[in-house]
Amino acid sequence: MAKILLLGSGELGKEFVIAAQRIGQTIIAVDNYENAPAMQVAHGFEVINMLDSSELDRIVAKHQPDFIVPEIEAIRTERFYDYEKQGITVVPSAKAANFTMNRKAIRDLAAKELGLKTANYRYATSALELEKAIQEIGIPCVVKPLMSSSGKGQSTIKSQEDIEKAWNYAVEGSRGDVVEVIVEAFVKFNSEITLLTVTQNKNPTLFCAPIGHRQERGDYQESWQPARISDKDLFEAQDMAEKVTEALGGAGLFGVEFFLADDGVYFSELSPRPHDTGMVTLAGTQNFNEFELHLRAILSLPIFEITLEKNGASAVILASENSTSPTFSGIEKIASLPKTDFRIFGKPTSRPYRRMGVSLVNDSLDTPIEEIIEKAKSAAKLITIEY
Repeated sequence: MAKILLLGSGELGKEFVIAAQRIGQTIIAVDNYENAPAMQVAHGFEVINMLDSSELDRIVAKHQPDFIVPEIEAIRTERFYDYEKQGITVVPSAKAANFTMNRKAIRDLAAKELGLKTANYRYATSALELEKAIQEIGIPCVVKPLMSSSGKGQSTIKSQEDIEKAWNYAVEGSRGDVVEVIVEAFVKFNSEITLLTVTQNKNPTLFCAPIGHRQERGDYQESWQPARISDKDLFEAQDMAEKVTEALGGAGLFGVEFFLADDGVYFSELSPRPHDTGMVTLAGTQNFNEFELHLRAILSLPIFEITLEKNGASAVILASENSTSPTFSGIEKIASLPKTDFRIFGKPTSRPYRRMGVSLVNDSLDTPIEEIIEKAKSAAKLITIEY
């Protein structure tokens, strides 16, 4: 059985560890704080700064893993090329991890090398450059750090007065040591989807049914599967997803995000790992959830097909205050609901808007998705966090 070094130990990592434990794999969970969610279910753990190359080298040498599975952005990913040379499999690949941990690399690959349709964009490394970029792009536009996750540091520019604040917020929300932002023209889209895309070593690329989601502050609030999309747009999104994942190489599950607009499909972003919006698959919407698919692809276990079994939705349970010992009430209320489940992630501390759990609702394939979304939102409100 394989030994897996998991870099990043949040709620997505926790579900990945659970999937791996079920089929006898050994997992060492790594993060920069103790008692992170994935550490609670792993065989062992390490607490290090993953942006410190020597610390990263030390734990790779110590554990000699078969696989390195990144779960977050803030990692010294350039070291991955050396680990590959040592015979360790980096998931999905060292190239994929490097390109996708930085919005600049993945956007240039998609737009310039592969010719995928994206929003018009520029980069900026100072408030002055940001102002110039916005003049070229136009207002409204969106500003994001090159390295961040869950919407951190992301803002929408609606007037000239927003620019300085947006720069400061982007720098504050940036992960790693890259102080640079991407400025994107505002795409007038009708909806957003995540297309979970599974690349395999010896078998064809597979796609999950598209997932719709709603965001606030750049972070998802609800997700649902399947999302409404025309056959034409779905084919276009699948074609783009296959091109970009093939260019990055390796095996695993990618979360590929798209905007659906009147003039077609726009490539937005890509994560080389299970996606937060894909937590809806924990509601039993598919024959395998996204974490099981990621694991099977990594281990070269053949995936015969991915089937949509039920309609489903997830809604986040957010903290509203800082606490070093948050507790939860209302669990018996959500547990009493039909076709409803939930996850409490086990994060040891809370802060405003931190995702602490998720509600999960499913129903038959002919149940209107809007009904299921409303049930998931109502269920999430039944859980109260006490600080």
